[in-house]
Amino acid sequence: MSSKLELIIDAGAMLGEGPCWDKRQGLLYWVDIIGECIHVYNPHDGSDRAIPVGMMPGAVVLRESGGLVMAAGRGLYGLDAERGEPKEIAILQDEPAGNRFNDGKCDPAGRFWAGTMPMGESAPTGSLYCLDTEHSVARHAEAIYCSNGLAWSADHATMYYIDSPTKKVVAYEYDKQAGTIANPRTVVVIPEGEGVPDGMTIDDEGMLWIAQWDGWKVSRWNPADGTKIGEIAVPASQVTSCTFGGDRMDELYITTARVGLDEAALVEQPHAGGLFRIKLGVIGTESYLYKG
Repeated sequence: MSSKLELIIDAGAMLGEGPCWDKRQGLLYWVDIIGECIHVYNPHDGSDRAIPVGMMPGAVVLRESGGLVMAAGRGLYGLDAERGEPKEIAILQDEPAGNRFNDGKCDPAGRFWAGTMPMGESAPTGSLYCLDTEHSVARHAEAIYCSNGLAWSADHATMYYIDSPTKKVVAYEYDKQAGTIANPRTVVVIPEGEGVPDGMTIDDEGMLWIAQWDGWKVSRWNPADGTKIGEIAVPASQVTSCTFGGDRMDELYITTARVGLDEAALVEQPHAGGLFRIKLGVIGTESYLYKG
């Protein structure tokens, strides 16, 4: 199915998340939520630069006009990748104070979808939001435990979404023109004992690649019938997200976390919090750009 998984940055990230491939420059952006920084990995020279942002970035996306947009704290911000100075785009007015952003992506029309989650044990007070290209924010789902993976089908008719503790991937009918979702249905269920689904991406065959928190793996699923058709073992229990990159879009980048691991666990998985990569015989889809 693939070549050997390699550790490319032993970053020790507390909560690595949200990898996003910049095809224009051949760079990978990813975040350390608890570390309050955005990372920029350059595969050409092997460097990884951290950009402190002074708040917890749940997700970062590329902006068509240049720079980045991040979901962090209680708002959405434009960001210069060199200077790292957040500029407010929109603030969530009704979001509970104990919540934070967690994961997000741009849709095929260039809108930025990002969700929230409560910090600590709590009722499902998170929501899924969408920042449109005119900088207006709308809530599209609520009563979310832990907003996570997003992906869109090649025909732009379906949006896949994960609320982690449900252990499910749901498929929404997606209206690209209106930027709306409707009629969710379950398409994947993670088996008991294999952790919970976290971040997610999709390949050019329409198969979903799902990071499994507390599952030690990334798995590949067919959303048409809910069957698992492959998996990649990762030497870290808390696998958080994945995305395709590389010149041929056939390399899967995988983020992990070390938050909450005790000394014994870190002895067992010393590279938890690292960034991993594996070259696959599969072509992935590109990261959409924010067009606002």
